[in-house]
Amino acid sequence: MRTNFYIISTIALLITFALGFYLSPFWYVIFAIVLFLTIVGYYDVTQTRHTIMRNYPVVGRLRYVLEELRPKLYQYFIESDIDGRPFNRVDRSTVYQRAKGVRDTIPFGTQLDLYAEGYEWICHSIAPKAFNTLNNDPRIMIGNKDCKQPYSASILNISAMSFGALSSNAVEALNAGAKIGNFAHNTGEGGLSHYHLKHGGDLIWQIGTGYFGCRTEEGEFNQELFAEKAQHPNVKMIELKISQGAKPGHGGILPAEKNSEEIAKIRHIKPHVKVVSPPYHSAFNTPLEMVKFIQKLRDLSGGKPVGFKLCIGYKSEFISICQAMVELDIYPDFIAVDGGEGGTGAAPPEFSNYVGAPLIDGLDFVHNILNGMGIRKHIKLIASGKITSAFHIARAIALGADGCYQARGMKMAIGCIQALLCNTNKCPVGITTQDPKLTVGLVPEDKKTRVANYHEKTIKNFVELLGATGVDETRNLTRSHIYRRVSLNDMITYEELFPSIKDGAMLKGDIPEKYKLDFAYADKTRWGIHP
Repeated sequence: MRTNFYIISTIALLITFALGFYLSPFWYVIFAIVLFLTIVGYYDVTQTRHTIMRNYPVVGRLRYVLEELRPKLYQYFIESDIDGRPFNRVDRSTVYQRAKGVRDTIPFGTQLDLYAEGYEWICHSIAPKAFNTLNNDPRIMIGNKDCKQPYSASILNISAMSFGALSSNAVEALNAGAKIGNFAHNTGEGGLSHYHLKHGGDLIWQIGTGYFGCRTEEGEFNQELFAEKAQHPNVKMIELKISQGAKPGHGGILPAEKNSEEIAKIRHIKPHVKVVSPPYHSAFNTPLEMVKFIQKLRDLSGGKPVGFKLCIGYKSEFISICQAMVELDIYPDFIAVDGGEGGTGAAPPEFSNYVGAPLIDGLDFVHNILNGMGIRKHIKLIASGKITSAFHIARAIALGADGCYQARGMKMAIGCIQALLCNTNKCPVGITTQDPKLTVGLVPEDKKTRVANYHEKTIKNFVELLGATGVDETRNLTRSHIYRRVSLNDMITYEELFPSIKDGAMLKGDIPEKYKLDFAYADKTRWGIHP
C-alpha cells in the first residue's frame, strides 16, 4: 500500500500541476489539495505510533474517523428503542419528556418482551386506591436516637456527583431544581462549593476518602474544617462514602484537565494534576473505629443525620460493621446501598464491569442483615443504581429501601444525551466538562425547572403505581408485590426469590444457611475475610 501511495501521489502531483500550468489556474487548487494529502501521507508513513496509518497512509485515517462516529451512528440509526446501553431510548425519552413537561405516554403497547427471562412487573389490585386520596409527596424522616436534627427527605433525591466531575452550571441547575422541588442534592465527594450553596437547595454533604473540603495539607481528615462547613444551614445530612457502585475498591478519579484552580481551591488540592482519591479511609482502620467515626461526624455537625454509602463486596465486612454498631449502641442514621450498575463518570472498565454486587442483590442483603440483627429500626435505607423510573423506585422500596438516589436520570433531565464522553472533558452538552466553551450552553435558569419537573412527575407516577397495587403507603409495599419471570412458564415473587428475614431472628441464632459462613468470617476488629 505504501508503494502504491508513492506512485499515485507523485503522478497526481505532476498531473494537477501540469493541468494548472497549461490549462487553467483552477487546477492549482486541486494541486494544493493533493499536495496537502501527500504531506499527510508521508507523515503517516514516517510516524511509528499507528500501524494502520503507517501501512495505509491517508486512507488508514478513515478507520479512526469511523471509530469516532460509530457510537453516534449506532445510537441514532441502528439500535432499537429498547436495546441501548446503559439506558435505552425508551427510558431516556421518558426522562426528557417529563423534564420538559411534554406528553410522556406511549402508544400501541409495550415494546418489551414480556415472556423473556428476567422480565419484571408489579402486581395491581382489583380494588386500587384513588390517586387523589394518596399522599402525593411521600417523605421519610431520617434521624435516630442520637440525631438532634432529623431531616424529612423526599423518597427520591439527587445522587452523588461532584463539582469537578460536573460543571458549575450543572451543579447550579441540579441544586436550584432541588430547591424548587423540595428534595435533596448530594454533593458528591468533591467538596462543598459555592455552586452547591448558591440557590439554597437542601444538601447531603458527602465525605470521601480524599476528605475534599475538610482535609489537611497531607490529605488527612480535618475536624475543624468539617465542623465549620457541616453546620451550614443548607447541609441537612452527612454521607461517608465507603465505596461506590461504579468502581468499588477504587478511589474517585478527577482528570487533570478538569482540575481547575477553582476546583483545587474547593478541594484543598494542587490544580492541573490528576487526582485519584485513596481507595480506603485513613480516619479509621476497623469496623469499630468506623462506627465511632460516624458518631464523631454527627457530634461535629451539631447532631445532623450521618450515614454511609457502600457497594456490597465481602458480606462478612458489612456484618462486622453491624456487629460493631450493636456492641457500641451507635447507629448511622441511614445507609445508601449502591449497585455495581451505577456510575456517572470515569472508572476503569474492570471495576465498572466486574466489581461490586448489583443493587438488587446488595439491597436484599443489607435489609435482611439489619432486620435479622434487630437494628433496622434505627437506620433508613437509600437505594442507588440505575434508577430512572417510578417502577424502579417501587421495586427498591418493596425490596427494603426507604428512598432512592438518582444520578444519571437527573443528568438526562438537564440535557445529557448519553454521549459517553463523561471522562474526556468534552461533554457536548456542558454537564461533565470544565471547558467554558461547552458549559456556556447549559443555562441553569432553564434546566432547574426541568429537574423539578422530572422529579415531580416521577413521584406522581410512583404514587399512581402505589395506588394501583391497592397500597396507600410506601412502607406497605413488600417483596410479594414484585414478580420476575424466570423461564417461559415460570414466574416467582421477590419474596420467593429473596426471602425476608424476621426482625431480630439472627439474634436468636436463626441464621440462614447462605449467611452462616459470612457470619463466621465477620470480625469487628479488622477488615477482610479471616477464616
